[in-house]
Amino acid sequence: MASGTADATNIDAIAVNTVGWLSAAETTIVVPVYQRQYRWDIGACEKLLGDVRAVADSDDRHLHFIGSILSSHSVEGESAELVLIDGQQRITTLMLLVAALHHTVKTGHPELADDLERVLVHSSPSRRTKLRPHRAWARVFESVVLDRRGQDPEPRESRFDDNYAFFRSQISAEEAPRIWSGLQKLEHVAITLGAGANAQQIFESLNSTGEPLRDHELIHNYVLMGLSHAEQTEIEDSFWVPIEQNTGESLGSFWRHYLVMTTGREVAAIGKRGVYDAFRQQFPRLDLTPLRTLAAEWKEYSEIYRVLLNPAHAPDEDIARQLAYLATFGRAMHPLVMRAYRDHVRGEIDKDTLIRTIEFVQALLLRRTVVGLSTDRLVARLCRARADGQESLERAISRITPSDERVRAAIKYGELPHAAYVLGRLAGADAPAEFAIEHVFPVAPGDGWSGDGVRSWADFTEDEQNSHRALAKTLGNLAPLEEPLAERVIDMSFGDKRETYSKSRIRLTNALAALPKWGTAAIAARTVELSERVLEIWASPTIVDIDDDGLTPILDAALRRGWPPGWQREFEYVEYRGEHWEVYDIRYLFNRIFKRLWADSRAAVVAFSARRGGPIYPAQSWNGQWDALDESNFLYMGWDSQYMLTAVQGVLDEAGLAPEVFVKYSYIGNAMG
Repeated sequence: MASGTADATNIDAIAVNTVGWLSAAETTIVVPVYQRQYRWDIGACEKLLGDVRAVADSDDRHLHFIGSILSSHSVEGESAELVLIDGQQRITTLMLLVAALHHTVKTGHPELADDLERVLVHSSPSRRTKLRPHRAWARVFESVVLDRRGQDPEPRESRFDDNYAFFRSQISAEEAPRIWSGLQKLEHVAITLGAGANAQQIFESLNSTGEPLRDHELIHNYVLMGLSHAEQTEIEDSFWVPIEQNTGESLGSFWRHYLVMTTGREVAAIGKRGVYDAFRQQFPRLDLTPLRTLAAEWKEYSEIYRVLLNPAHAPDEDIARQLAYLATFGRAMHPLVMRAYRDHVRGEIDKDTLIRTIEFVQALLLRRTVVGLSTDRLVARLCRARADGQESLERAISRITPSDERVRAAIKYGELPHAAYVLGRLAGADAPAEFAIEHVFPVAPGDGWSGDGVRSWADFTEDEQNSHRALAKTLGNLAPLEEPLAERVIDMSFGDKRETYSKSRIRLTNALAALPKWGTAAIAARTVELSERVLEIWASPTIVDIDDDGLTPILDAALRRGWPPGWQREFEYVEYRGEHWEVYDIRYLFNRIFKRLWADSRAAVVAFSARRGGPIYPAQSWNGQWDALDESNFLYMGWDSQYMLTAVQGVLDEAGLAPEVFVKYSYIGNAMG
């Protein structure tokens, strides 16, 4: 690659020899607080070493480009320090390779050792390394590079040690000159930012290739980038580290749930940077003073999230019990419960209101699962409802909670969902911490199984066998049973099981011992009995509202990229402010919404389009699909599905009508995912 410079107002970019750049006496590279941990594995090191060997064996005109290294001049300390914005993984690995090479040759090749040492450390008496990592792992890195590993009394594991050991194992003293020759043929573009450059924007562009950063890493960079080192350290130590400690491996989920809670919109957990993009949209500016306030809020919610992840941390036993129930199958509802729990901690709602909320959420999820309705994309609408008060929340829950009648009908013949959770709550205090789920009629009975001691399974007609099999996993045929007892009754006939049931301390199961026989009639009768208890425990709010027929609020509609197969029949219909629209696809909905609002809420449409830069224009300025709103305003129709739905959501929100618009997905729409 030919060297040269490209000047911009706030950016200086120059192609440089990497080893020469690192060897310069003035070079000091500081890894800022917000950088992610060193993550390169041995596979990446193996590829780097292979590239170095390949370029070493090529002719002298051939060089190897390792990419761009993005940095800025430090505003603190020595003026020559470069703050490394992008390139930490590559520079750190190169340093480990050079260190391994240096320690291999330092006794047998003193001249080569001196050249290598100039890459690694300053010649000053301080003997500081040229690369100064994040303080959390600086000691480990420096002990490797400076060959002080043996001074640590305790054994340790680190990527620095692993990768250094790999390089040492792969490079012999005889091969050292060859590796050094290859290293000297490495080049990169050194990009140095001025004070006015947008470091985050350039950083994101450079990270569009290679190993992508995770959402929470991008958020971390976004929060701290642009602050001075002292300010970064303050935010990192006071807020970010506690947030990481509170959320652990669930840090990414925490940010997604926090954003759903605060925005009242669904935030994609998969795809390209969905959580990070939502964060930037919610917090377009993060100056230090408001950042301190926001970071304190984030930390407060992370402490609550810690309780949701492990309800044993809750100081109140009753609340802890309810959170533990919810944790078994309702983690998607954390955004709603986070806010409710925070309000309880602050004294804004009492304990009973918090528990009632958690109970209603459990009832909502269980009932919808029993009747076969999706539980996806519900939490954002409930967060929006709760922002208007507890009554609004309970009304919203009531609207989407299946009725007692629907649950009774579905539970009679359907497989019981979340069986251990349901049976444990039905058993109450009698249920041990661990129990087995006993199928009174076995799922796969042997020929000798009998329910009445008279007829065996082999004597049943095909219809009778099918009737029993159909009820095997229903509520009426299930019982919680202590594990030691459950091991005794596997595949036994009902008459033989009764004695074991009589020894159970769980009254729900113990009662089975009094029954004379077991079959479809007994299963049906027990289902009816237990169903009433299910409806009592998992009760819906007393506020009665209409059944929404599986309608999805427009703000919770699924964004889809491009034009996926089946888009022309995505919707079964649309409800607009009580009107029933036979609208089947987003293109038609987009057109109809904008035309309707142009007539009813023109000011909102104009404001939305002006802020977003479309989709309404004063002239048909380019070729494509257009629709005229009037003589001087035109609606451009050439957008993709995702843009159109986002525009529909935005303009309805602008007009204050979004809560009154719903879509009913078709079978195809539900299958599109």
